[in-house]
Amino acid sequence: MDHPGIPVAQATVLTLSPSAQPNRWTVLDSLVCGAVAGAVAKTAIAPLDRTKIIFQVSSNRFSAKEALRLLYCTYLKDGFLSLWRGNSATMVRVVPYAAIQFCSHDQYKSILGAHYGFQGKALPPLPRFLAGSLAGTTATMLTYPLDMVRARMAVTAREMYSNILHVFVRISQEEGLRTLYRGFIPTILGVIPYAGITFFTYESLKKLHTEKTRRAQPYPHERLAFGACAGMIGQSASYPLDVVRRRMQTAGVTGGACYGTVLGTLRHIVTTEGVVRGLYKGLSMNWVKGPIAVGVSFSTFDLAHDMLSRFRRAGHFPH
Repeated sequence: MDHPGIPVAQATVLTLSPSAQPNRWTVLDSLVCGAVAGAVAKTAIAPLDRTKIIFQVSSNRFSAKEALRLLYCTYLKDGFLSLWRGNSATMVRVVPYAAIQFCSHDQYKSILGAHYGFQGKALPPLPRFLAGSLAGTTATMLTYPLDMVRARMAVTAREMYSNILHVFVRISQEEGLRTLYRGFIPTILGVIPYAGITFFTYESLKKLHTEKTRRAQPYPHERLAFGACAGMIGQSASYPLDVVRRRMQTAGVTGGACYGTVLGTLRHIVTTEGVVRGLYKGLSMNWVKGPIAVGVSFSTFDLAHDMLSRFRRAGHFPH
């Protein structure tokens, strides 16, 4: 039996990756890196994201040609920056969401690793999936009203909502505070497989890479590719629930009286638009923007983590 003294504890910590070390600085580290990762990724694909939401909440048929036409018409009518309309609300949501998600993922990995006896090592498949699902669920529960606000700003004219606070005030006064959580159930149902599969795939690809190449860390372009694969698989699995939550979130401004419940929304979409054209509307655009966003997000997080670790080793930050 190992002696429960300081040498053993130190040896255990030394085997951990920087993101798995349970100390106060590492938590702050993960929060900062996660916030930066989320902001960079979402800003990069904001015009495509806005276009996807507009198609998701309408009954118009989606096609790449129609998506490009919408982008071009928006540019001609309202200017180049209008393509990023709602991005300020996105940043208000994404920065805390990504920070909480990445930080809680590190903590859940540490907790599950200790529970299953894999502290300091790569988790087995089920705990790896659980860590991602729990991280996504935690972040979603704490930031959901901001996602509702972002969706409303994306599908309405500038005259209707002047800023983020105005959205909150109008929704609260005209539709009630409960509206801020409309679509919460399909969101959580979608986040569990999405976050679980995404983190699971990314972590699994990194583990496989290390085993095959004997390199501790993949190169930036490899991280980008791993994140892109993770994003494509995760979003494809949970996409129908993403369509459902957007319909429920924007029902107050699009006149969707049939979007009161998850099952009612599903039934209405399938009946009026079909399974593929309705529940998977905009998925092809998601296959473009989703992998880019997830790839950039994971890559930025890992690179920022590595950079901060190097700064600490060089003595620029306290340990």
